[in-house]
Amino acid sequence: MSLERYFHSLVSGERKGLTDRLVLAFLTALSVPYGIVVRLRALAYARCLLGVRRLNRPVISVGNITVGGTGKTPMTALLARLLMARGKRVAVISRGYGGSLEGNTRIVCDGQTIFLSAAEAGDEPVHLAMAVPGLMTVIGTDRYAAGLLAQEELNPDVFILDDGFQHLRLHRDLNILLMDCRAPFGNGHMLPAGLLREPESALKRADLVVYTRCQGDGTPAVHGAIPSCGAGHALAGVELLPDGARQEFTVLHGGRGVAFAGIADPEAFFSSLKEQGLDLVATVSFGDHCSYGEPEIVRLVDISRKSGADYLITTGKDAVKLGDVLERLGNVYAAVLEMRLADPPCLEKALDIVL
Repeated sequence: MSLERYFHSLVSGERKGLTDRLVLAFLTALSVPYGIVVRLRALAYARCLLGVRRLNRPVISVGNITVGGTGKTPMTALLARLLMARGKRVAVISRGYGGSLEGNTRIVCDGQTIFLSAAEAGDEPVHLAMAVPGLMTVIGTDRYAAGLLAQEELNPDVFILDDGFQHLRLHRDLNILLMDCRAPFGNGHMLPAGLLREPESALKRADLVVYTRCQGDGTPAVHGAIPSCGAGHALAGVELLPDGARQEFTVLHGGRGVAFAGIADPEAFFSSLKEQGLDLVATVSFGDHCSYGEPEIVRLVDISRKSGADYLITTGKDAVKLGDVLERLGNVYAAVLEMRLADPPCLEKALDIVL
């Protein structure tokens, strides 16, 4: 079991052995100084002891207060499409996590041409540029500097700050907080004893809370004073890589598939595929933001051959990193994931105020 999987099983309460309890007690002790530092940092920004920079275009932040996947990428794509439907030129500012150019300030896509690969810029900005035609994306650890570069070179009307809830040094005009409807605060503990990046009191910075992975109409009312709405993830079809058109899942019915993913919650992805009627003879989980080097490709080829699979299927974020190895893998499909709001006017109203 990987360290990442062990951590999630530990903080979720799945592992309850004596050694596990001792490890969790040690992590709980470490979470105390971590929580103090996080609170002091937020207080310093709130009291203007640390400087906040402002871009001269509206900035909409999409983020969360827990580690792991809450749907930031599909939410960012949904938000970009809504803004572009209003005639706005939209640029996403991303950290560029996992790319070889992480730490550099670079333009990934100008809305027409994608200049950097996923290996260079990270999977999320490249995936967004491919998934939303016309969307501009830039990377930079210093999001303010990245925004300035975009203003000078791309002239956007509005910025989306990807994974920006904790990036307090950049002013935002709309702060959207995503929370997993199933467990909004994880196990209730802060890192490293739990999944919380910040204490629950950080919710007060949010202008809108979107509860993701909701089933049905109910959403948890964790903070009634903040406008909120529910949302669900939905698989909208598949695309044969590298550039196939979108098709219904029925095109794969009757075949045997191997599903693989290097995301925060691969099991949820695999379950969604099975709900679409796919016959998965094997599922393979890699670490979040997996770069897909030779060991991973060899493993996939071996599993596909031994299981007699007709195809492989993965996520859009994983697909952008496969590049030249597609020929070795055979038929590889990317599942198209979309976020759908239960109450679209809630978000539309927030955008009206900002714009």
